[in-house]
Amino acid sequence: MPRPREVYLLSPRLLSAETIAVTFAKTSRSPQSFQEIAAELSEESSAQFHEKWVVGYGHASVAEHAVLHIAIENASRVAMEAIESNRLASYTEKSTRYQKWEEDSFYTPPEMEKSPLRPEYTATCQMLFRTYANSLAPARALIQKTAPQRENETEEAWDRRIRSQYVDSCRYLLPAASLANVGITANARVLENAIRKWRSHGLEEVRQIGEAVKQAAQAEAPTLVKYAEPQEYLQQASQNLSQLAKTIPPSPAPQACHLISYTAEGEKQILAAALFRFGSMDYAQALAALPTLGADAVAEALLQHLGRFDAPLRELEHVSYTFELIMDQGAYAEFKRHRMMTQTPQLQTAHLGYFTPPLLQEAGLEGEYRRAMDSAGEMWQKLEAANPLLAQYVVPNGFYRRVLATFNLRQAFAFCQLRSAPNAHFAIREVAHNIAQEIQRVHPLLAGYMKLSSRT
Repeated sequence: MPRPREVYLLSPRLLSAETIAVTFAKTSRSPQSFQEIAAELSEESSAQFHEKWVVGYGHASVAEHAVLHIAIENASRVAMEAIESNRLASYTEKSTRYQKWEEDSFYTPPEMEKSPLRPEYTATCQMLFRTYANSLAPARALIQKTAPQRENETEEAWDRRIRSQYVDSCRYLLPAASLANVGITANARVLENAIRKWRSHGLEEVRQIGEAVKQAAQAEAPTLVKYAEPQEYLQQASQNLSQLAKTIPPSPAPQACHLISYTAEGEKQILAAALFRFGSMDYAQALAALPTLGADAVAEALLQHLGRFDAPLRELEHVSYTFELIMDQGAYAEFKRHRMMTQTPQLQTAHLGYFTPPLLQEAGLEGEYRRAMDSAGEMWQKLEAANPLLAQYVVPNGFYRRVLATFNLRQAFAFCQLRSAPNAHFAIREVAHNIAQEIQRVHPLLAGYMKLSSRT
């Protein structure tokens, strides 16, 4: 007689991450229940299992069952980009939209310790933070006029309600050296790969974080991240490509959103794949049937009942788009969260110019803002001549950045619908609408089902 179905939690409060991973791994060859397997394991025997099977035989998928939670505090925004570049981890970062920064909340990289530019670097960061702090009250006063205090609403509650509306603009002054915190949840396989990347990075701050994360992770999963060492391949590829790229002069920003390539017959491919999924024909038959069935009818069957918060069927993943995008760093902070895309950002620089938030103009702060941004740009030039990686620390959020992104139509639905919403950051809303417009131009039938908020 078969056993009844059971669903239960293997609690990390009772079992170590490595023990849980072994418990799941052993079910492939053991007739015992998970609870019975776990009861027979110790931390020592779990470590021995991982040493043999994960490390010795390369069965790395076992490590995916060991989930770790890592807290990183007071790391720069430059380091945060390296930390958050892993597709299959989860991150929650301290927000520059909803929190205010103290004037000394910036990082001085170790490479600057003996540099003759250190005093000027420190002075530039202090100036940016001082300008940021001085802009908060005038910007807040302007927002208060359009969002007055409600009856029985406390000052604190009022500020909390309107804070993002003025902080969102003022934060354009904050440099990439600004300190932040991030919480990471990742399985041990992902984390091991991440630590290898961090320990291979060109910046000392990121390498130090990689070593610290390894030590912290080993307290919970001593075997699974034991061999997370720097990778010569990553180091050499970065150095070699950087040298080659230096021979090509920088170019201006021609347009904010350029669709470089896309799947030309993409709509037909998606519709045929949808029929293929629910039928018993081969793909060629499904494709050939489209003229008879009507592409509009198949598209309606596929997407008619799609709600704003629904994920469309995975058949939309059979086509892809590659965009070259120009966006300010404030927008990129939102864009980078869509890690299922393939994103290739260039370094943060000052050579593409910067955006001036309309709110700061309306508040009479444009002159002070421009002086601060121009001064930061001059400091970037001095640092960039010596070390382009290091120069990033002094670049404020308002400067533009070039990004290459490749994603499928399903990801485009998720990104464009979410980031065009009225409560989204104003710069990322523009990016979302530009991308949607380009996709609608080349694939109007399916992209027409996107549920976008108004552009204005």
